[in-house]
Amino acid sequence: MFGITRLSGFFSAAMFVIVLIILSPSFQSEAIRSSHRFSFRKALPFRNAHECAWVSAQTKVCDPSLVHVAITLDVEYLRGSIAAVHSILRHALCPENVFFHFLVSDTNLQALVESTFPHLKFNVYYFDPNTVSHLISSSVRQALEQPLNYARNYLADLLESCVERVIYLDSDLVVVDDVAKLWSASLGSRAIGAPEYCHANFTKYFTAGFWSEPSLAGTFAQRRACYFNTGVMVMDLVKWRKEGYTRKIERWMEIQKSDRIYELGSLPPFLLVFAGHVAPIEHRWNQHGLGGDNVKGSCRGLHPGPVSLLHWSGSGKPWLRLHSKRPCPLDSLWAPFDLYAHSPF
Repeated sequence: MFGITRLSGFFSAAMFVIVLIILSPSFQSEAIRSSHRFSFRKALPFRNAHECAWVSAQTKVCDPSLVHVAITLDVEYLRGSIAAVHSILRHALCPENVFFHFLVSDTNLQALVESTFPHLKFNVYYFDPNTVSHLISSSVRQALEQPLNYARNYLADLLESCVERVIYLDSDLVVVDDVAKLWSASLGSRAIGAPEYCHANFTKYFTAGFWSEPSLAGTFAQRRACYFNTGVMVMDLVKWRKEGYTRKIERWMEIQKSDRIYELGSLPPFLLVFAGHVAPIEHRWNQHGLGGDNVKGSCRGLHPGPVSLLHWSGSGKPWLRLHSKRPCPLDSLWAPFDLYAHSPF
């Protein structure tokens, strides 16, 4: 009986480990790689409403009637990225006027996009991990240390010079409103716009050492610095290029390497450069935090108010929780946009 109990305990522990491995994004991405193919269902055709500005299938990236959206594509978050694109097309009044800019470190994903969205207007931009890898510090979550997570810092360099404005979106979200409304947000004199959260405890995003050093903490003097989430931003690339914001962000990353002034990935350098200088956008455009915290990824509910975009920031991702048969209630709002058609398990 004792032997059976021990054996049962062994299998329970083993199964627990297997479940943890299967739930990990790295295991899923490796399984997808080993399958030698990705399998996503082809999206239904999308067409402009009659009141939309006319564009042809051959419309080029510099056409002024286009809405520009940038998003990363990588193996671990590919299922989320495809769902995000699908959600934008499903809710746009003029989906044929949306031009996507895909940032990749793996150049083999273009054919997948073309097969899933045959009529999509898009370009693919290779982001060399070596551009930023020497500047990345360890973070509270390994996913936040991936070089592609920092590609948003270089959009002004990567995209064509004729692209003067772009919406940057994370891969773990879905848009449930017309993206053209977000595109038309007024930035005034600011280089970026985003929903701000001034009630958040801003001090927690930096170390005690940062706040105790006047030359560092003084960065926020004379600024009403508020937290904002960099997973949803409208960016004025003309102002960005003129002010050299990429280099300003890199400078803070260099300071971080030597002085360890924050713990959380790519967000703090943006706060250091832009907090207090952000054009406010309605909160409806980033109902964030649905992935829970950065450790446990527990279930969360919606913030009060209208919703135009649902964002699973945090460690819990809806495609992993749905795959594990242990979804959170709000994951059902992501599922209708999932085009993933093949499970490697």
